[in-house]
Order: sequence, then structure tokens, then C-alpha cells
Amino acid sequence: MNNTKQQFEEIMSGCRDLFSRKLHDYGAAWRILRPSSVTDQILIKANRIRSIEVKGVALVDEGIFPEFVAIVNYGIIGLIQLELGYSDKEDITPEKAMEYYDKYANQALELMLRKNHDYDEAWRAMRISSYTDLILMKLYRTKQIESLNGETLVSEGIDANYMDMINYSVFGLIKLKFGE
Repeated sequence: MNNTKQQFEEIMSGCRDLFSRKLHDYGAAWRILRPSSVTDQILIKANRIRSIEVKGVALVDEGIFPEFVAIVNYGIIGLIQLELGYSDKEDITPEKAMEYYDKYANQALELMLRKNHDYDEAWRAMRISSYTDLILMKLYRTKQIESLNGETLVSEGIDANYMDMINYSVFGLIKLKFGE
């Protein structure tokens, strides 16, 4: 389990670094996105991963690794947007954006550790393509919850689905970087 925690933290550190560099280049322009738009952006990334997995080739010179990183970062953006609401303008400093990033990255780690304990690292026996399918399922669930304006009868909310998408993406990244 310590190895999983270390690998998770290393992957998240790389995702955080890219988020920080993009924050420098673009600012927090993502603050204008409504949560449903964040969900759709993640859907685009997950669909591309599945397309590459099924076709076995990418015509754009990027593989699935950067798409999983994007899902992690958009998942965190989604959680920030759920907490703060969307804005009509960039209304957050880079420092504050990174504080929120770290808050949700830590929550994702803690959730993974709890689930990993209960499931005995079952994710390690799964195929990367299964993470893709699970992310897509979570996206369609999220879209349904968004259509219901968050009013579910028995289901977890949008935030829980974003967390699961982040964690499945990190699992994929761990397998891609460190192998089986």
C-alpha cells in the first residue's frame, strides 16, 4: 500500500505541475465553465482515450497519458467549480487556485487510500481500458445527475463521481508509467 501511495503522489505531482504551468500561461480562464461544461470536457478526453484504445492508433501525436492527466485536472476543476460556482470572469489568483487544487488532490488521495484498503488493491488486476469504461460510465451518470439538477434519490452526487474519475485516471497513469 505504501508503494501505491507513493506512486499516486508522484502522478498527482506531475498533474499538479502541468496545472500550475497552464495556470501561468492561461490564468484561471476555466472559472467561466459551468460544471456541465467541465463534465463535457472530461467526456471529450475519455472518448479520445477509448477511441485510441479501440483503433490502436492516434493520428494526433499524443497518446492516452496526457488525456488521463487532463481528466485528473478537469476533475479537480469540476470540484472547484462545484464549491465556488462558476464566474463570469477570472476571479481567482493563481495561489488560491493552487490551494484549491491541493485540497482536492489530497481528498482524492485520502479517498483512494480508504477504498484501496477495503478493495485490497483490486484496481491493479484491472485493465487500463476498464478504467476508461468506468470513467465514461461515471460521466454518463454525472450528466444524468446534472439533468436532474443534482436531485437524486439514492445516488452519490456529482462531486463523488468527479473524485472517482480522478482516481481511475490516476490508476491508469500509474499503470502506464510504472507498468503492471
